[in-house]
Order: sequence, then structure tokens, then C-alpha cells
Amino acid sequence: MTAMTRAGTPVDVAVLTVSDSRTPETDRSGDTIVDRLTQAGHRLADRMLCKDDFHTIRETIAAWIADPKIEFVIVTGGTGVTQRDVTPDAVRSLFTKPIPGFGELFRWLSYAEIGTSTIQSRADAGVCGDTIVFLLPGSTGACRLGMEKIILPQLDLNHRPCNLTELLPRVKQELPPGEGH
Repeated sequence: MTAMTRAGTPVDVAVLTVSDSRTPETDRSGDTIVDRLTQAGHRLADRMLCKDDFHTIRETIAAWIADPKIEFVIVTGGTGVTQRDVTPDAVRSLFTKPIPGFGELFRWLSYAEIGTSTIQSRADAGVCGDTIVFLLPGSTGACRLGMEKIILPQLDLNHRPCNLTELLPRVKQELPPGEGH
């Protein structure tokens, strides 16, 4: 069932935590994302944790965007400015259409909480074929902010004036022939 069949229909979301130091037991940021998603009635399609490794991140996201049951992907971690922070670099090349407003809005909202330190975030989003991918920083506060203020409203079919969930069928239709899954 797609997200568009009726108002309030849950969507299928995969969650990836990128971290060299977290384990499934200590992944509070991933837990925050999953908790917010499931509380809102969405379905967790898959969840993984991987190291800050360009190829592993890219392969994981590529596999999820090739999976027709996964409609959205949320990644936490690896969006900073250090040498180990490679998430945006690994994922941006998969974007068929960037969504620059996500990162801009995230940093604008984040500024109210952490001030100018928000410039260190490379939060981003984009359409990858017919899957929409969000990249969040690794901190639990950043995940809470991104989920509550941006992502969950955009996954809510009732959010007005518009939302990404209602656009999903058009995103899928507008792919050039032979490029969908």
C-alpha cells in the first residue's frame, strides 16, 4: 500500500545511524527517530547502524532506494565538517533532485537552539529516484528538532498547505521511463 491511499496512511521508512562509536544499545539518536516515527503511526521498514565509511553508507542507501517498499530514508550522523563526516558526500551523488530547503530550514531552526554552531551542520535532503532521503546530524537534539519540526509534518498527509507524502505518487510518475524501480 502506498502512502497516498487515504489520509493518515503510514509510510515506510528506513533509518540509518552513521557512527564510529555507537552500538545498537547506545544509539539514542536512532532510537529518537524510530520512536517519533512509530508514535506518528509510520512503519519502520529497516534500521541499520554503520561506521563513517563512504562506500558502506552509499551502498546501504542505494539498496534502500532500490527497494520499492521503502518510501523515505532518514540518516543520522556524519553530517559535520571533520574528515570522518562523509554522509552528505556519500549520499548527494544519489540525489536525482536535491531538496535544499530542508538543510536551510534545519539550520534556521537549529540556530534558535545552538546559535552559530549550526553552521557546522551539513543536514540535507533529496529525492533519490522515487525515494526521499533526509540527512540529519548525529546528536539526539538535532534528531528531535528535525523530526518534530520538519520531517514528521512533511510525512503527515494532513499537513497543509502541502507535504512530501502527498507528492510521492507524482515523484514516482515523473521518473523518466526505465529509471524507476
